[in-house]
Amino acid sequence: MTDSTNSSSIREQFSTFIEELQDEICTELEKEDSEGTFREDSWDREGGGGGVTRVMEKGTLVEKGGVNISKVHGELPETIREHFEVEQGWFFAAGLSLIIHPWSPMIPTVHANYRYFELYDDKDQSEVRDAWFGGGADLTPYYLWDEDAVHFHRVHKSACDPHGEDLYPRFKKDCDEYFYNEHREEARGIGGLFFDYLRANDQRSIEDWHEFTTSVGNAFIDSYLPIVRRRKDEPYDDHHRYWQEIRRGRYVEFNLIHDRGTKFGLKTGGRTESILMSLPPEVRWDYDYQPEPGSREERLLNVMKEPINWINSTD
Repeated sequence: MTDSTNSSSIREQFSTFIEELQDEICTELEKEDSEGTFREDSWDREGGGGGVTRVMEKGTLVEKGGVNISKVHGELPETIREHFEVEQGWFFAAGLSLIIHPWSPMIPTVHANYRYFELYDDKDQSEVRDAWFGGGADLTPYYLWDEDAVHFHRVHKSACDPHGEDLYPRFKKDCDEYFYNEHREEARGIGGLFFDYLRANDQRSIEDWHEFTTSVGNAFIDSYLPIVRRRKDEPYDDHHRYWQEIRRGRYVEFNLIHDRGTKFGLKTGGRTESILMSLPPEVRWDYDYQPEPGSREERLLNVMKEPINWINSTD
């Protein structure tokens, strides 16, 4: 059983954190795009709670992107009760989820989310039965520069290490295993961090996990925007865009077949437009498409086959 007083405080702190982080990320992306702005769409969930969806489309840098927050609560749907193996229950879930699909195939797609979940036995939510954090960030390049992958991983390792040097390698491995298209036998991208069900235990309190999750969330801008600035002026042509759209198809496959967040959102009555906002605007599926031998496209596929220890790579 989780201390309800501490949990309530964390619930409020984390809710404030995701609101402020949404503002900061949107502000920085608008500065970088120079012309694109985020459209804000507030929504209410029928079962309780709601959220704020912010979407940018057809900017100068961002073809489609969203930075969304939600704070929802209510009775657990039957499918979720079965997952948690409870006969009845109520929940609170708060989180920030973002996805950025740039126009340029030289700039990677990036995804991140940071979330907090509470589970209750009674409708009044008088006592928290369970509480945990989850989240992470991962990078999906279409044309790979090793220095970009190294940078992304080093920033996240630096955010993890003050909370325990065991955390980065643990959550990097979890990310490599999670963002993997089993039916293709290849990763979605070059990884990052993925963590889930971070509960209080003998080593760390729920407050410790709160500090860890917010630290990783605050590292997002430093992990991604320097890569954007390095690659936004790289030239590209229709061939590069074609390959980007092929690889975006793999992104869609993962989100619709494997992603837990997509499934949870749809099964708990989440807002469909906000959940499927993560899908890219232009995608293609060519039958048995194979890149040219020795090309950058083939090298990317080879990297997707086996996880790499980017921290020990040379710039």
